[in-house]
Amino acid sequence: MIFDTHAHYNSEQFDTDRDALLSSMSENGIGLIMNACSNLGEIPGIISMCEKYPFMYGAVGIHPEDVEGLDEDYLDKLREYSKHPKIKAIGEIGLDYYWTTETKAEQQRILGEQVDLARELKLPVIIHDREAHGDTLSILREHKVSECGGIFHCYSGSAEMIREICGEFGMYVAFGGALTFKNAKKPREAAAAVPIDKLLIETDCPYMAPVPYRGKRNSSIYLPEVIKVMADVRGMTPEEIESITYENGRRLFGI
Repeated sequence: MIFDTHAHYNSEQFDTDRDALLSSMSENGIGLIMNACSNLGEIPGIISMCEKYPFMYGAVGIHPEDVEGLDEDYLDKLREYSKHPKIKAIGEIGLDYYWTTETKAEQQRILGEQVDLARELKLPVIIHDREAHGDTLSILREHKVSECGGIFHCYSGSAEMIREICGEFGMYVAFGGALTFKNAKKPREAAAAVPIDKLLIETDCPYMAPVPYRGKRNSSIYLPEVIKVMADVRGMTPEEIESITYENGRRLFGI
């Protein structure tokens, strides 16, 4: 079975066929899904899906693009939502300097606060890091992320950075559709460098569909394409990658 460790099935792109698609996961070999969060408004819907589908679990957190206008008591709200038994992580949280640099200071403060919350709650973090590698590592180090652990999702950094992420912080690294792209030399080098017990796969659906579905709406049922490329990169069989990443995900999220 396959574990999709990062999805957004609350997205409006799934509004027309969400139930039918999710009901087909088992027959398509999908055993577990982690549904990540971007803002407080998404959380009730995420929890509702987790309650409806036994194979789905959730995370709660504030995405770096959603830091503006945040409620002052947002941490209290995240803390309360985290009491639900199917909430297994704080995320996705992090830094994104690609879309905006005006909120850098706010992004950094809120990332640090959420890592502290994860440590308090003993939950792993799900990290979004886009064009902000240095600051992300610095904040995670300052806020002692090694005490709660977590995952760098949709990894876009270098193979060299893996040593800090997996070695110093003890974190996991996930790869998705970008691994299958024609010009994916850097992601493949990074995927080859991750210790096998820290390796994960994901979709980030509805985004980042793998080849040959690139440009279409992504979903968990396309993950075999990622697994095939990962197996080639690692010199293993697809069955081995599927089994190892499934167990790695279960261990990370305590499922």
